[in-house]
Amino acid sequence: MQPCIDIHCHIMPGVDDGSPDMRTSLKMLQIAASEGIVAVILTPHHKPMHHNVSPEHALYRRDELKEAAGALGIKIRLLTGCEVYYSGETADELANGSIATLAGSRYVLIEFHPADQYSTIRSAVYTVQSQGFMPVLAHVERYQDIAEHPEHVTELRDMGCVIQVNAGSVMGRFGGGAKRFTRGLMDKGLVHIVATDAHDSAHRSPKIADCREYVGKHWGELFANDVFYNNPLRILKHEEIVL
Repeated sequence: MQPCIDIHCHIMPGVDDGSPDMRTSLKMLQIAASEGIVAVILTPHHKPMHHNVSPEHALYRRDELKEAAGALGIKIRLLTGCEVYYSGETADELANGSIATLAGSRYVLIEFHPADQYSTIRSAVYTVQSQGFMPVLAHVERYQDIAEHPEHVTELRDMGCVIQVNAGSVMGRFGGGAKRFTRGLMDKGLVHIVATDAHDSAHRSPKIADCREYVGKHWGELFANDVFYNNPLRILKHEEIVL
């Protein structure tokens, strides 16, 4: 089984709509380990008008989970981050350090409302870049305006935006439309990272091995290594992802 690094996972217990408790988080980590995942960035939601996890508190919660996982012999590297729901506050929050970046790097995982127009997303990408950060667009397949106009992904890539898709979308777990769209992006080499976006240990668990095998078979092992391991590792090492 080839190793994978998951940069988008709601496994931090009791902070969002992901894992509700430590028991669930540990079960999710056991599943992740069995799927070949060797490192996970914990990415709780960061939303406007919510009580969000601060970067400092994220480290504390990460250490609690790390200790509990270690006691069970689960050998997965855990790092902190968040999934930022983009708003008018995001630029200031990035500037003052109240948003946890991915593994302490300059990469920021950002998401939008599925109905947001492409112009809104493009403007937000530019704003994040103007603050000196590298945007990683979470689950690009969910945004209706982009799904209807795949050429927008090329423009975002050319702007310097890292494109992330969910493993479940590639494998058809979220419908045929998402499957066709994500596989079409694979055909064009427009996917940089595949992640689980796991929220629980049952319906949205951190399963990725079947997707890793499928991508390697259909688009080649070099591409699969990049989107499941090498590019995520570049984030962990604070290195540039070649787009």
